[in-house]
Amino acid sequence: MDHDQNFKNLILDYPRESLTFFAPAESASLATAEITPIRQEQLQARLGERFRELDVPLLVEWPDGRREALLFVVEEETNPARFSVHRLGHYCLDLSQLMETDRVVPIVIFLHSGEYAQELHLGGDHQTYLSFRYLFCDLAKLEALDYFSSANIVARLNLPNMRYDNDQKLVVYDRAVTGLEQLESNLERQAKYIGFIDAYADLDDDETEAYRQSRAEEVSKMGGLSQLWKKEGIEEGLEKGLEEGLERGLERGLERGLEEGLERGRQEGLQAGECRVLLRLMTLKFGEPSDEVMRRLNAADAETLLQWGERLLSADSLDDIFKA
Repeated sequence: MDHDQNFKNLILDYPRESLTFFAPAESASLATAEITPIRQEQLQARLGERFRELDVPLLVEWPDGRREALLFVVEEETNPARFSVHRLGHYCLDLSQLMETDRVVPIVIFLHSGEYAQELHLGGDHQTYLSFRYLFCDLAKLEALDYFSSANIVARLNLPNMRYDNDQKLVVYDRAVTGLEQLESNLERQAKYIGFIDAYADLDDDETEAYRQSRAEEVSKMGGLSQLWKKEGIEEGLEKGLEEGLERGLERGLERGLEEGLERGRQEGLQAGECRVLLRLMTLKFGEPSDEVMRRLNAADAETLLQWGERLLSADSLDDIFKA
């Protein structure tokens, strides 16, 4: 599963809600702010090899000018053991220089729990010359129960990523789905993010069936959404099936075509070589061949030509070569 891409989509689709949930200490006055995702394609060429494609820089500006713009840098880290505070610090310094601002807020979303450095301090014996900290959201340590009724759609979608007892799994799933239904009116977005919930809830077949039965009556009343999910599922399945079928067909066709082509080429090469050798020897022994002899030579396969070549050594006439 591409967790980085999942969270990038989430943040870009819901930037205000994402900052409010993942960075509450810096998002108190975002209600009147304009949030603009920075085009990363433009940044990549200037940041060079250290640029990480799936970081999400968001520029927050206040139209009334009462506050200076803020640059939020949001990063999802699936495995804390792979996180590097030095790398994040370097990236933020590069981005700060690029955007000509010192107002940069780094945020790291940890999907799984683990150990990670929360600060970086560089200095000598007498003084610290560089201090770097970042905001972090450790999803696996948040109590899902605390967000069951949250009005923030990003929080509700991430309920399956939070901490809860295993016997509460279906309840957590239901609260996430209910949040999506209540907080997102766009049916296409609903269809999109039911997949996000499903991916992280990871219900098995028995749990899925139990959930469907528990909501059977309610789902039957949800004409628009349930039908859309069904339609999206069918269309997605057909599209995926066609794509996979076409891809496999092409792969198999190319593979088979290549194999057949190589084999055919090999056979034709052998046939041409045997034909040239046999024709030369026959001409030396019996003179120029007739059109009928040429036709038989060109039509014969490599194995037959080889047999004719063996007969040529003791043949007294062309009939001795071509005898059945």
